[in-house]
Amino acid sequence: MLRLIPFFTTEAQLIIALKRGESRAHKVVYERFSGKMLAVCTRYCANKDDAEEVMLDGFMRVFEKIEQFREEGSFEGWIRRIMVTESLMFLRKAKQWRQEVPIDEVTVEPDYEWADTAVNESELMRLVNQLPDGYRTIFNLYAIEGYAHAEIAEMLGISEGTSKSQLSRARVILQTNLKKMEQDFRNVSYEKTYRKTAN
Repeated sequence: MLRLIPFFTTEAQLIIALKRGESRAHKVVYERFSGKMLAVCTRYCANKDDAEEVMLDGFMRVFEKIEQFREEGSFEGWIRRIMVTESLMFLRKAKQWRQEVPIDEVTVEPDYEWADTAVNESELMRLVNQLPDGYRTIFNLYAIEGYAHAEIAEMLGISEGTSKSQLSRARVILQTNLKKMEQDFRNVSYEKTYRKTAN
């Protein structure tokens, strides 16, 4: 006997089914968004196991709070905000984001042209993931999620100046590591060219 696979032709139908608590809708949402949402959680929780746990908690929160979704914006964006909130809650519990640096201690002014360097997204995200937890959290919230410093300060329970200083320091570290990566690449390229010429 042929088994029919349930599906939803529109997002509105899917949301209605979610609000009814239909398990097939839960499955569809998870399958449709889990890849993207794991990537979001991984940006905040460098440990993959932690990121997966946070993502699962996030989906549970999505299903619990679906009645609060008013369809005034993107459904994916709403899920994403929940994932970010869950990630921040995890970091707060683990106290992994409190590397505070007073703004007057940031003596190196970042070169904002570092972002124009020819580096692909995966390489850039690898460098972001290597940042200390506090710097990485604020960089993600500001540069990727688009929150203002005042919003970040409220979300994390820190001062606006601390948010600005950590972002500035994160950019300096990224710039330094990016230049090092480029120098390493040039050295490898030079060495290959030298060997080829020598042969």
